[in-house]
Amino acid sequence: MTTMDEAYARLRARLDRLTDEEFFWQPVPETWTIHEDKPGHWTYHYAIPDPSPAPTTTVGWQLVHLGMCKVMYHEWAYGAARLTFPELDVPHTAAGGLDLLDEGHRLLRLDLQGTSESQLDGPRKTNWGEIWPAWRIFWAMTDHDALHGGIIGYLRDLYYWTHHAGE
Repeated sequence: MTTMDEAYARLRARLDRLTDEEFFWQPVPETWTIHEDKPGHWTYHYAIPDPSPAPTTTVGWQLVHLGMCKVMYHEWAYGAARLTFPELDVPHTAAGGLDLLDEGHRLLRLDLQGTSESQLDGPRKTNWGEIWPAWRIFWAMTDHDALHGGIIGYLRDLYYWTHHAGE
């Protein structure tokens, strides 16, 4: 639990005081982001399989991706195993993205607290059909926080230096 909490705390610190302007800022043309695809319905860019090279993304895309993945890992490993990505509401503000992230982490943290050491090798579902040991669910989400937290940190630094150079 300590490692998961530390990775999350580092990620959350990188999101402190995130604004909607930063949430949507596109560092280059063709950046993957959160967008309204029809009036009142928000979605995000994605492709299966992942494009190579990977596209540049916004902080908002990274944040929503993290939150949605946490919810889905919880849903399939410890929940009803019915929810799909298209059924999730895609947040379109910094505050909404942070709320989703916090809720997803809260759910996974409760899952880990309720898992005894002897249950960590037990089988758990993933939303793409694989069966993993329980420990791998938490390891994957910890690694995911570290990876995307680094990307978010870099994007926020780039935003700062792009918008505040020479001040």
